[in-house]
Amino acid sequence: MPIYTVYQPPLRAADAFPDPEKFVFVRDGFSFWAFLLAALWMLWHRMWLVLLLYVAAALGAEMALFYAGIPVAVIGIIGLMASLLLGIEAATLRRFTLARQGWRDVGIVSGHDQQDAEQRFFEAWVRAAAGEPAQSAVPAPRPASSAVPRMPQPPDVIGLFPNPGASR
Repeated sequence: MPIYTVYQPPLRAADAFPDPEKFVFVRDGFSFWAFLLAALWMLWHRMWLVLLLYVAAALGAEMALFYAGIPVAVIGIIGLMASLLLGIEAATLRRFTLARQGWRDVGIVSGHDQQDAEQRFFEAWVRAAAGEPAQSAVPAPRPASSAVPRMPQPPDVIGLFPNPGASR
């Protein structure tokens, strides 16, 4: 199930509460469009600084490799690897841009698609605003009773020696 990072826009002086229509959900994972059409993807998401750095780095690296006498096929493979890296890190670059513009990270939510994630997030947001306790998937622990003896638990030690202080 995809995981989304939720960003709230900066509040204006006239706004008391953020506009839910303007929240941005950034999906974690590989971005096919950032891999295939990097510059257009950056323009679409208004990532001006990232686009400027990307163009400068791509042109600089390509020219340096060309003047170093690297074959054109190898330069193409390096460009493909750079595009692959951009597709992998697209969500991180988008989160960087939003944080730089003053957007606030307000949570993480998962859902089958973005609409499902939005519904889950805003349901929890409304419950929190109303002061209701959050619904948890983990049940609350039962109170310990004297009728049920507790078994001693082994210590949580990872490694070759499972008992603390054991001889080597």
